[in-house]
Amino acid sequence: MANLLTLWHNFLARPNDDRIKTFGVALLVALFSAVVVSIASVSLKPLQMAHLEAERAARMDRMLDTLPGMRDLMEDAGVDALETRLVDLDAGVFALGGDLAGYDVIAAATDPDQSVEIPADDDLARLGRRPRLVPVHLLERDGDLLLVLLPVSGVAYQSTIRAMLALEPDLTTIAALTITEQGETPGLGARIEDADWQDLWAGKQVADASGRIVISVVRGQATQPYEVDGITGATITGNGVTSMLRYWLGDHGFGPFLARLRAEGV
Repeated sequence: MANLLTLWHNFLARPNDDRIKTFGVALLVALFSAVVVSIASVSLKPLQMAHLEAERAARMDRMLDTLPGMRDLMEDAGVDALETRLVDLDAGVFALGGDLAGYDVIAAATDPDQSVEIPADDDLARLGRRPRLVPVHLLERDGDLLLVLLPVSGVAYQSTIRAMLALEPDLTTIAALTITEQGETPGLGARIEDADWQDLWAGKQVADASGRIVISVVRGQATQPYEVDGITGATITGNGVTSMLRYWLGDHGFGPFLARLRAEGV
């Protein structure tokens, strides 16, 4: 200990412009900063997780309030919150033992260990990668599925659009589409957040009689049950929404999960 104190005093006694002292002080500051950051990161982790969970719950509440009749359905079912479960997209099943608490699906989409590369031919939504596990939200009553909510995302004109797609029990009819995040052109593409436009989605079909995913935002007025009116001056954004839904409802997205859900139920 005495030797260490002597070395320390000798170090402090060096001139301030001494290279060894300058390097030593810089090293000590770096080590101290690293320790402080590490302690802060570990100690604040529970608060960060709680914040993420609170933010997720608040976002879900806001979305539920935008779905017509959703609160009435929940009241009839005797629940005040939807059940959230993780889905293994590759297997098309609920993930056994999936840790939902603190799971960040957006972060997972860019983590090579938690995501997969989307083959170019399948990447309609232009995402590049997608997470292996994705949370879905279910409303059930007496074991019967009343509604399933699927998070979807895709790149459009200026931004990545994120939305929540609600499907009725037949898993083909859209109950609602709620845009939760977008950065499209104000006054044009950004109008996908307008309530009037989002109201157009209720009752639309995602597939034709053969089961092919054909939901589409069209230019002008819709004429088919699987078409939604486009927004004037926002063709690329509308195409982005179309591609986003077709990807996530397809074989590389929720397609296998929805097929299993349709065949076997919850």
